Amino acid sequence: MLWIHVLCIGEQLSFSVVCLQAGGMRSWRWYLSRVMRLFLRWFRLCPQRGRRKRQSGVRDLWNYGKVMLKSLYYNILTNSDTVLDCAFEPIYWVVDNLTRWFGVVFVSLVISLTSSVVIIVYVCMLPVILNTYPLHWILWHLCYGHWNLLMVVFHYYKATTTHPGAPPQEMSDIPTVTICKKCIIPKPARTHHCSICSRCILKMDHHCPWLNNCVGHFNHRYFFSFCMYMTMGCIYCSMSAKEMFLQAYNAVESYYQTPAPEYTHQERMVHKSLIYLWVLTSTVTFALGALTLWHAVLISRGETSVERHINRKERKRLKMKGKVFRNPYHHGTINNWKMFFAVEKPSHWLTRVLLPSSHLPHGDGLMWDCPKYRNNTMAI
Repeated sequence: MLWIHVLCIGEQLSFSVVCLQAGGMRSWRWYLSRVMRLFLRWFRLCPQRGRRKRQSGVRDLWNYGKVMLKSLYYNILTNSDTVLDCAFEPIYWVVDNLTRWFGVVFVSLVISLTSSVVIIVYVCMLPVILNTYPLHWILWHLCYGHWNLLMVVFHYYKATTTHPGAPPQEMSDIPTVTICKKCIIPKPARTHHCSICSRCILKMDHHCPWLNNCVGHFNHRYFFSFCMYMTMGCIYCSMSAKEMFLQAYNAVESYYQTPAPEYTHQERMVHKSLIYLWVLTSTVTFALGALTLWHAVLISRGETSVERHINRKERKRLKMKGKVFRNPYHHGTINNWKMFFAVEKPSHWLTRVLLPSSHLPHGDGLMWDCPKYRNNTMAI
């Protein structure tokens, strides 16, 4: 607008000069006053126009900033949970990175503790069993102990090295339920994003730091079998070493008597090792046993750890509406266990559950069969 005003002034000045040259119809004082009035008007309007322009620029910048922030952070699903997630995002980032880096430490700790227990069993327990137990008990300990050890080692190795499964990166005809806001790829049913692994996992249960791996569709069976057989092994060691533990504990207490009994260095090491063995295996029995029972309940219900929380919220929401929530992936307790272990015939309980087996799980983890009478339920 300023350049238009200047152009008008220029035209008026040019017109005045032309009129003056044409014949001097008016005096030069009139033309001088006319020019002064035009310049005064121009100088009076310029500061106002500049100030308006600056105010308009600041207002436009503020409006643009509000639109940008709303476009980045606002959506119709915004609620208190979303705000808390954004506020705690730095804390989540620290925890995720620490878990990722300490995963190797946790795996090394599992291997070292398990190896120490195995060494103590071979060095301290096995000679006592071979020298004092009847033949049938010796055979039972040898067979059961080595079978249990084989199952623990096999399933832990497979749980840590098997990829849990991920959805395809490209578009396909596979039915999906949503788009991952982190990966920006379609997510099939029962798929969730792992912030530690930075990827989506098929039928994700949780991220296990003791495996340094996610527990998903393709290694869920290995994880549960490892927990189950490790718990059974700890119970076996704790019960088998109970009498030896009591003798070792009494011997250690006698160290402080006067006069103290004479034990060799090797005998003292055996006493302390047996105490360490019994305390460690008994503690792991309760801790890992509780975790194993919890996962057994989830498997019986056809749920994962993530789905447990989702289904609980959905159950409360439908209850407020007078409806009953039904898990669309629950096929009955027995059928859930068969699908989990991929048991298709009775002989598979032996070859696929009680013996090491690398068979694939039931289904591909992308599409799921739901009971016909539950087609009207919403897939979580």
